[in-house]
Amino acid sequence: MMPSLPAHALVPVVSEAAPPQGEPAVEQVIETLPDEGDDELIAERIRGIFAELPAFQNVSIEVNEGVVSLSGSVADPEAIQRAANIAGRVTGVVTVENAIERDLSVQENLSVLGRLSEISSAFLSLLPLLVVAGIVAAVVGGLGYLIAGFSGLWDRIAPNAFLAELIRSAIRFLFVIGGLVIALDMLGAGALMGAVLGGAGVIGIALSFAMRDTIENYIASLMLSIRQPFRANDWVLIDTYEGRVIRLTSRATILMTLDGNHLRIPNGQVFKAVILNYTRNPQRRFDFVLGVDADDDPRGAMQIGAEALAALPFVLKEPEAVARIEDVGDSNISIRFLAWINQDQADWYKSRSLAIAAVKDALEQAGYALPEPIYRLRVDARSEALPLGRGMLAAHDKPPEPVSPVASGVVEQDVRPESEITEMVEKERLSEAGQAKDLLDANRPVE
Repeated sequence: MMPSLPAHALVPVVSEAAPPQGEPAVEQVIETLPDEGDDELIAERIRGIFAELPAFQNVSIEVNEGVVSLSGSVADPEAIQRAANIAGRVTGVVTVENAIERDLSVQENLSVLGRLSEISSAFLSLLPLLVVAGIVAAVVGGLGYLIAGFSGLWDRIAPNAFLAELIRSAIRFLFVIGGLVIALDMLGAGALMGAVLGGAGVIGIALSFAMRDTIENYIASLMLSIRQPFRANDWVLIDTYEGRVIRLTSRATILMTLDGNHLRIPNGQVFKAVILNYTRNPQRRFDFVLGVDADDDPRGAMQIGAEALAALPFVLKEPEAVARIEDVGDSNISIRFLAWINQDQADWYKSRSLAIAAVKDALEQAGYALPEPIYRLRVDARSEALPLGRGMLAAHDKPPEPVSPVASGVVEQDVRPESEITEMVEKERLSEAGQAKDLLDANRPVE
């Protein structure tokens, strides 16, 4: 039977308050003569505490003059320091000599299997709640997929298919996250839920910096699908890239170049680029430069060239064809000729080529020379200077008779718009892949 303890031994030990900041700590005072029986009381107190702790069943305690000596063995290495801390908190203890060693026997260290058994039992008890939480999360997530599945509703609300798909994806994501939050709250894993959401936020920030170009391209795709800066089969110039538009996807704008190649431009670059659309206005002007001899009359050349352009059937009467003096060189005068066509009826490249030939013929038939740069070469002092200008013709040579552009047969050539690239674009757009990925909407206005 445990002997009775005096009243002062039963008083709970209260830890000493820490000294105020800035004041030196006061060490515990050791009495000169201990009270008779204090060592036994200290030993009994420590044994009583250790008896309630299964980890310290094999620990022996001896006390002499307030010095506590601990010996024995424990299986948990952390319990060694814990035993010394507990003993040192008992009133009257001067110091603790800790000689406890770790028990490395197989029998003692197999106690972890018992803890696994306890964990398994706890998991089996939690399993019904875990199943219910999983069902709730699945129901909430499935509800989100069901709502997002009403494609007709979102297609009517959103201005285009790309934005409608973005709304559906956002709804599915929000409902799935909401279901997981509810399930974790039911399981009492609020701290885990906060850690997961916080970690997801940090990861999201890191990914946003790492994938900045991808995110920029994605937002540009959304803006282009709303703005619709061009139509399918439009002839456009995007920065330095020229071709006809095949389709607009969620990542890139696909062009077919004028020589039949596919050109993929990232939407982030398209959104920031200067876009020149040749198709929006059917009237388009072409121009070219021809030079006449410096001794010729440039005003007459301008009139003859403008009349030759106006006589071409594919050149529009309004705006009328004009000519302008570009500059005066060392051996010729450069004249720029300008005329307009309707692209729905005439091809720009064909029209310009035939117009150059017609104006050249008209000027030459009127006696105008179209000289290359002329260099005067003197062999010796007795050589006569070569005549310049129209005087270069020999005396017995006669200038050719003027021939009208109609008589030359030039205007009878085909100037209809080229259809090869247009037909190739339409064929690809009618394919299943082209229809599934195209974000261009013919029902929306073009900016």
